[in-house]
Amino acid sequence: MPKRSDGDYLAFVEGRVAGLRRAAYLLCGDPHAADDIVQETLTKLYTRWHRIGEVDNLDAYVHTVLVRVFLDERRRGWWKVALLDWLPERAAARPQTVPAEEQSVVRQALMSLPPRQRAVVVLRFLCDQPVRDVAHYLGCSEGTVKSQTSVALDRLRQIFDETATVADPR
Repeated sequence: MPKRSDGDYLAFVEGRVAGLRRAAYLLCGDPHAADDIVQETLTKLYTRWHRIGEVDNLDAYVHTVLVRVFLDERRRGWWKVALLDWLPERAAARPQTVPAEEQSVVRQALMSLPPRQRAVVVLRFLCDQPVRDVAHYLGCSEGTVKSQTSVALDRLRQIFDETATVADPR
């Protein structure tokens, strides 16, 4: 297979960056951290771009890199240092289709899951990836994906049941 050009890279990134940002945001829950994850993913992709002509499924390859960057960030997060002594202004809120209260509950529940379980839920249900692909992205077996999904869904059900009980204490 011929080597890929910089133009091919730009076209690929342009067509995929929105989906990568969405997946990264769903994984980490922070738009700034999501941008960092996508940036690191695209940087890693670019450094290998001219050599990956033999990759059959480039989207799967990129999603694998994205998930591994996310998991690596969770593992080594202790060394990060905040360099600002002030907070930058927040961007204007985007219009939302889900009420803010419900979105907050879902986001909090998702963020309460351990990183690998969160990755499984996000990839399976929010990014609509099959078990086989999720296993490939995470570097584990399909059985592990299924068991992590089951445990994560049980935990989410428990969180939502607790939230419903607090909201309606009948």
